[in-house]
Amino acid sequence: MTLKVSDIGEKELVRYIIANSKDITPDDTAITELTDSNLISTCDMLIQSRHFPKNMSYFDMGFKSVTVNVSDLAAMGAEPLGFLLSIAIPKDLDVDSFKQIIEGVLSACDYYSIPLIGGDTNEAYEIIISGTALGLAESPLMKDTYEIGDLIAVTGDIGLAALGFELETFDNVYTKHSLKPEARIKEGLILKDFATSATDITDGLASELYEIKRDGFGFMIYEEFLGITDEYKEISEKLNLDYLDLILHVGEDFELLFTISKDNLEKLPIDVKVIGEVTDSDVVELTLENGFVEEIKNRGYEHYVSE
Repeated sequence: MTLKVSDIGEKELVRYIIANSKDITPDDTAITELTDSNLISTCDMLIQSRHFPKNMSYFDMGFKSVTVNVSDLAAMGAEPLGFLLSIAIPKDLDVDSFKQIIEGVLSACDYYSIPLIGGDTNEAYEIIISGTALGLAESPLMKDTYEIGDLIAVTGDIGLAALGFELETFDNVYTKHSLKPEARIKEGLILKDFATSATDITDGLASELYEIKRDGFGFMIYEEFLGITDEYKEISEKLNLDYLDLILHVGEDFELLFTISKDNLEKLPIDVKVIGEVTDSDVVELTLENGFVEEIKNRGYEHYVSE
């Protein structure tokens, strides 16, 4: 039987590429040494049918294409340098719709102070936007350089976008978060001087925790620290959804997940949410509100894998 890409998923494909290329840095971005700094570069491809909700405007498509890339720069504590845009569109797409996408891109570039410096256009059966973001960082913030006893924290609420994808109404914080997420570039620039490691939450909290896990280290997350509101639980129940499943396994929050020493947390000049700690258990666990402890499954959004 021939093994297909859908049998192993995106992360395993990426591991194969990294294992066969000695020049790739296995982190949120590539790191290229310069004379007095490091070039931080990343690229991300978005496909209309898989990455853009049906109710997302063309403007927000363009804005998101910048956000997903800038979020990787934020996770490295990098200063934005430039953005490259490659876009493929159907030949029958309205010109006005194309212009709205570009307006969204330019608006995001202005918002994140990252200039659009080039790119390419082509034809496709649906909208495909591939962005490349470049940044600079003297000492990039890596994703697996934590120590036992470090606290685990996030820059904001997580799970909002996951619930927003399930709602049909627009006038709520959840849908707004899913349609126009924002990268935490300013927070990343601050965290680089305080955090011990960082990554961004794109495929879900659980998936990101397993992505940064090293042998011999474990993570304990506390449900009571996640700040899950009664409203969130009630809406999830009405939709017959597990609220913890949404928070742990869906993603698209683009918040920064980072580790920090207790001493540095007290010095941190921004508000963050501590959700757990680094342990020596060698497993990823969740302490529920009722006190029970369960292992968190390694599951998140996967490209190629059939649902």
